[in-house]
Amino acid sequence: MRSLPARRTVLGAAALAATGLTAGCAERGRPDTADAEGTGGHVRPDGPEVRAAEARRPHGRTRRVRLTATRTRLALGSGVTVPTWAYGNRIPGQEVRATAGGTLEVTLANHLPAATSVHWHGLALRNDMDGVPGLTQREIRPGADFTYRFAVPDPGTYWFHPHSGLQRDRGLYAPLIVEDPREPLRYDKEWVVVLDDWLDGVDGATPETVLAALHRGMDHGGGADGGDGDGTGGHGSGDAPGMPGMPGTGSPVLGGDAGDVDYPHHLVNGRTRTDPETFRAKPGDRIRIRLINAGGDTAYRVALGGHRMTVTHTDGYPVGHTATDALLLGMGERYDVLVTAGDGVFPLTALAEGKQGTARALLRTAPGAAPPAAARPEELSGTPLTAGRLTAADAVRLAPRKPDRTVTLRLTGSMARYDWGIGGRQYDPRRRHPVTAGERVRLRFVNTTGMWHPMHLHGHTFALPDGGPRKDTAIVLPGRTLEVDFDADNPGLWLVHCHNVYHSGSGMMTVLGYRG
Repeated sequence: MRSLPARRTVLGAAALAATGLTAGCAERGRPDTADAEGTGGHVRPDGPEVRAAEARRPHGRTRRVRLTATRTRLALGSGVTVPTWAYGNRIPGQEVRATAGGTLEVTLANHLPAATSVHWHGLALRNDMDGVPGLTQREIRPGADFTYRFAVPDPGTYWFHPHSGLQRDRGLYAPLIVEDPREPLRYDKEWVVVLDDWLDGVDGATPETVLAALHRGMDHGGGADGGDGDGTGGHGSGDAPGMPGMPGTGSPVLGGDAGDVDYPHHLVNGRTRTDPETFRAKPGDRIRIRLINAGGDTAYRVALGGHRMTVTHTDGYPVGHTATDALLLGMGERYDVLVTAGDGVFPLTALAEGKQGTARALLRTAPGAAPPAAARPEELSGTPLTAGRLTAADAVRLAPRKPDRTVTLRLTGSMARYDWGIGGRQYDPRRRHPVTAGERVRLRFVNTTGMWHPMHLHGHTFALPDGGPRKDTAIVLPGRTLEVDFDADNPGLWLVHCHNVYHSGSGMMTVLGYRG
């Protein structure tokens, strides 16, 4: 089978052409193609339309942050230490906080042996700060630094990570919390919880070796075995972490296969379940938990033992408050929940949906022994809440309007060939689906594959059907079609892609390009 080119190679070859203007195409829904000189009718990432849109945003107090991307060794708990790449010497990286209506200025120093970038996942920011090498910026080379500076218009739970190669499946990620100066929720404490599947540095595995194995072909005849030393999951039919093989039993909630990669560890805030983080509170405290799925190939079913959760936000935007025992997060999704703490020690458990692994942390409000690491809260046993069961809060609901344009994105490929793409093609930054500022745009995701895909739109939020929540990342089930609407109010060149890092790394990405 022909080996697909690494995404970094594709990006590097087209870096300058991708950021240029492109030739026009009048038919709506048909992609434009940029020519080699970058001439044509698309807005440039640093063009006057982008600068004008940024000038209209409020620019309050500036929050300045310095990040260093570096090689390091990290202790994940239970004696597990791995070589990896991270922001500083911790995972997740140091949380960044800003205030809605303010300005964020972040300087990244690249001490890695490879070029890198930072994407600010979920933010409606200026296009030239979006952090996609070969599309919105030049890559940040080893030994160089780059300063991102942009207005932060919307409160919510966000995060940041590279958009370079497969780097997101290392330790390069951190939460970004944008606080609301007029916060309507009332709570006593806040807990930021970042979920992740981990293989980098385990038995010599890297994301690149895993993708190479996936391209050589999937073997779905194997199954996961009993697990590793800390009980977080098995290695499936392969001999090393992430080798091809069915990593679990599958998931009816996800429509069948849950994922392609068998991870040896699942983490909450960088810790394995046998050496978990402990969050301390008092009985009766009202706690806001901000949940972020930073995983590469794993959806997580999350529950807090002995508690009901009330969902208040998804992907940064408020929803009608909805009580649930458990909820499901695809890669890139975020949910905010409120809980009223009971009296005791309770596991916050993230089940790797359809796989053989769990992650957990502890909520402690009293002395006493913690539940065993293998204990599974009964709240996980029912059907988890998904975004389709939520409604947008009135204040953020899109005004009723017929779409001016429909962009149909056919999700294509198979696990056997590992030829993921959109419209039967792998990513080419010069190929763009045109939109025009001021339009109501309908994105129509048609999943022709046998796999679920968490689809992410940069620079915007879309509305799920029938008054559904505002989101930037949504699960599209196998064989299903999902239609979402957004207002084209942020000019530039914006990526749309699957947030499974191995699917996007194989080519399941495309570009929405604003016409000038």
